[in-house]
Amino acid sequence: MAAGTTGVPAGEFATEPRRTTGWVLMEALRGYGVDAVFGIPGTHNIELYRPLRALGIRAITTRHEQGAGYGADGWSLRSGLPGVVITTSGPGLLNALSAAGTAYCESRPMIIIAPGPARGAEFADIGTLHETKDQLAAASAIVEHGVRVQTAQEAVEAVHDAFERFATTRPRPVYIEVPLDLLEETTDLPAAAVAARPLPSIAAPDPGAVAEAARLLADAAEPVILAGGGARGAASELRELAERLGAPVVTTLNAKGVLDERHPLALGANLRLAAARDRARDADVLLVVGSKLGEAELWVERLEARGRVIRIDLLASQIDKNQRADVGIVGDAAASLAAIRGALEAGDPVAGAAETARRTRDAVRAEVAELSPQNAALAGAIAGALPEGAVVATDSSQIAYWGLLNTLRVAEPNATPYMATYATLGYGLPAALGARVASPERPAFAVVGDGALMFSMQEFITVVEQRLDVTVIVVDNGGYAEIKQNELDAGVAPIGVDLVQPDWAAVATAFGGTGSRASTTAELEAAVAAAVAGGGLQLIHIDQSAFAA
Repeated sequence: MAAGTTGVPAGEFATEPRRTTGWVLMEALRGYGVDAVFGIPGTHNIELYRPLRALGIRAITTRHEQGAGYGADGWSLRSGLPGVVITTSGPGLLNALSAAGTAYCESRPMIIIAPGPARGAEFADIGTLHETKDQLAAASAIVEHGVRVQTAQEAVEAVHDAFERFATTRPRPVYIEVPLDLLEETTDLPAAAVAARPLPSIAAPDPGAVAEAARLLADAAEPVILAGGGARGAASELRELAERLGAPVVTTLNAKGVLDERHPLALGANLRLAAARDRARDADVLLVVGSKLGEAELWVERLEARGRVIRIDLLASQIDKNQRADVGIVGDAAASLAAIRGALEAGDPVAGAAETARRTRDAVRAEVAELSPQNAALAGAIAGALPEGAVVATDSSQIAYWGLLNTLRVAEPNATPYMATYATLGYGLPAALGARVASPERPAFAVVGDGALMFSMQEFITVVEQRLDVTVIVVDNGGYAEIKQNELDAGVAPIGVDLVQPDWAAVATAFGGTGSRASTTAELEAAVAAAVAGGGLQLIHIDQSAFAA
């Protein structure tokens, strides 16, 4: 039996009913369905961990708070619930803020909970443990909403408020700070105050705007649908409308798979590539669903659509952002798409739409092969080796954005955890382990570059400790190859970009996993099959310079 630091079996403490503010806060989260949290226990946050066993919440202890945040994000994408991160005060919280920045940029729900200075001790500057000048301000500068609560009731209300925000507006991270003395304080808060509340409904879309959108789409000769992350909960409605119209669908990377990428009308998550982007730009009617059309997703400053533009978004402030709309519909994507479909009279879809989509897909493949032939070829080999239904997390690595995300075809949204706008390194591995916790029935992979993996390799041990099945495919191009090319393009002799590599297979083995190498497509296919069959932590090292497709 596992023992705690006192030598007393940990199980004897599993149901200790010390009802602190920390307890009711976690109880409130459990009421909304959260059954896993990511973080690192510390001196100041023990009361957030006390109730976890009793509440049936799994604690995933990562080896860095940044990994906790990315793990929570991967879990969130697969579970449909906000990822929850528990940190200590001070350094623990600050370590997690890169993940908060990711969730903010990619519009994903996340709750970060940390203790703060005791009430009355704010800004004391007396050298207490983890003392930070103003951690609430630090977190609030990154997240959508930060709050420092003063009572147990306020702590629970902060949880309720977070879930209401996630249900009714653009989902972005929330930070809840609980003063240390309050966190440890017992409370008689009634169960009714803690229990989950019914979430409010989003207002129905304006009928006039829906009717005008339906009229434009009905008259369109070359309609295109552009789906962003806000469309991820509207897959069936989007497919039905696309089929009725005969409208090709191109998605951002955050919406990858919202239309099954094997569908005849699917252009894939290829908005960044000229062939697909031009198809959207040149549409006579472009329907944009849940996207701010940002530069990081377009790879150009603005889309500059030439036809009429219809935009659907939860927020009125987004309707004209980066691209003016002729018709703006403020509302939930699923409800708005269904309303437009209902407003359309019976009719035939645009003739030849599937053939047009096929030609665009062919042009995209040719473009990828021309822009980065080595990455494109390797990405094709990796995509071909992956098992059906795999969840594949990636990093801001060349193998991802110059190949795999364009090559791998997925059948559903949230199957490729990624962060196109924040574009961080260190995301892929913890996101994959978080996704595996939420979807234990699905094979979980992280496909990352060697530079990216160095940011998160400590999470190898988290995979082992949590007894997860996660396979890491590390594509070794000798360091920061993209930045090396940037330096050369700028006339700078390469500096700081050619990196010494460890023996990656041996590293995985040292952590308690299994390491292997692949230098051909046949070896890669065999290694992937063996990794899935073997389970646990698996790593496949590919020396890109030696790989023979």
